[in-house]
Amino acid sequence: MNRRRARPNWFRIILLSLLVMGGIYVNGFILPNQPQFGVPTPTATRSPESFVTEAEEYFTQGKLIPAIESYKQAIISSPENPAIYVALARTQVFAGQYEEAQTSAESAILLNNNNASAHAVRAWSLDFQNESLEAEASIKRALELDPNNALAHAYYSEILVDAFYSGSGVVGAIEKAIEESKVAIALAPETLETHRARGYVLEATGNYEEAIREYEAAIKINTNIADLHIALGRNYRTLGIYDKAVEEFTRANALSPEDPTPDLFISRTYATIGEYAKAMQYAESAVTDNPSSASLHGNLGVMYYRNSYWTESITELGYVVNGGVTEEGIKIEPINLAPNDARTAEYYATYGLALSRLNQCGEGLKIARTLLERLPADEVSTENANAIIDRCQKNLDTPPEPSETPQEPDATPTEPPAAEAESAPPAAP
Repeated sequence: MNRRRARPNWFRIILLSLLVMGGIYVNGFILPNQPQFGVPTPTATRSPESFVTEAEEYFTQGKLIPAIESYKQAIISSPENPAIYVALARTQVFAGQYEEAQTSAESAILLNNNNASAHAVRAWSLDFQNESLEAEASIKRALELDPNNALAHAYYSEILVDAFYSGSGVVGAIEKAIEESKVAIALAPETLETHRARGYVLEATGNYEEAIREYEAAIKINTNIADLHIALGRNYRTLGIYDKAVEEFTRANALSPEDPTPDLFISRTYATIGEYAKAMQYAESAVTDNPSSASLHGNLGVMYYRNSYWTESITELGYVVNGGVTEEGIKIEPINLAPNDARTAEYYATYGLALSRLNQCGEGLKIARTLLERLPADEVSTENANAIIDRCQKNLDTPPEPSETPQEPDATPTEPPAAEAESAPPAAP
C-alpha cells in the first residue's frame, strides 16, 4: 500500500512514438510507390501516330531501313490499322524487300479485304518478283475497288511494261501502259510514284529525254530515294551522257551503299567508255555487296578479262557457267544460257575467250559449241564462238608460251545491249 509509483521512462515513450510514426509514414507513402514483384512497372507509351510521323521523316531523308523499323513499331502499337501495313509495304518495295512487302500488304488485306491500296502495293511487290500474272490480277482488284486510286494506275503501268519485256504481256500492253501512266499523273501530279511510273513508260518506249524529265520531277519530290537516281542515270547512259550517268549512280550508291546495283551500273558505264580499271574497281565493289550473285561475278569476270587478268576472269566467269563455292564458303548457283539474254551470253563468250587465251581449249570449245547451239541466230554470240574456235586452232598449230605479264586482250566480246536498257518498243506515248 505504501509502494511508490515508478517514474515514467520518457526516453522509451519518445522512441516508441517515433517508431509508430515512422511505420505510418512508410506504410502510407513509401510502400505504395515501390514496384511490386511480378507486376510490370508503368511506363509512358508512344502513340502509333508518332511512330508513323517518324517513319515518314526517315523516308523523306532516304533512310528506308529506319523508316521500316518505325512502321513496325507503329504496327506493334496499333496492330489493327491496315494503313500502316500499306505504308510499310510501300517503303519495303523502295528498299528492295519485295517478299517482305508482299507479306505486309497481305496483312493489310487480311484486316480489310476491300483496301484498294493494299491490293495495289501487293501487286507492285509481286511485279518485282516477276510474278506478272498474279500481279496483274491483284492490280485489277485494286482498280475495281477504287478506280481513282492514282498509285494503282501507276503500278499497273509498270506491271504492263514488265510483262511486255518478259514476253508475257498481252497485245496492246504498251499502249495500255501509256494510258495508265497518264491517268496516274492526272489523278496525282505531285506524287513520287506517278512520275516514276510515267518515266518508266517513256523509257520503255524509247523517249529517254522525256523520261529524264519525269524522273527529275520524282526526285524533286524526294531527292533521297536511290531507286530514282538509278533510273535517271540509266537514261543518261542510254543517251551517251556518261558523266551525268556516273554522277546519278554515285548518288544512288551514297544513299544505298549496301545495294550492288549502283556499283554494277558504274562498272558497266566505265567499261562502255573504255575505262576498264575503274570498271573493274566498281565490279569488285558490287560483288562485295552481294557475293552470292552469279551475275555480279560474271560482270567482274568480264572486267578482269578486259584488264588482261585471264586466270581471275576464268574463276569469276566459272561461277556463271558452272556455279560453285567461293573461298569464303558462299554457294553460287549457275545461270542457264537462254535466248534474248545478251548479258549472260556475254559472260559465256568471255569465259570461252579467257579459256582459249590460257589454252584450256577442252572447256573453251564446249562453251563455243553451247553458244552456237543455243543462240544460232545471235550474230554477236556466233562471232564470239568462232573467235574461240579460231584461237584454239592457233593454239594447236603454235602452242602459246606461258607468260606472267598481263597482255593486251584480243578483240573483246562485242558489248551487247545492257540488260538494264532493253530494246524499247516503237510505240509513241
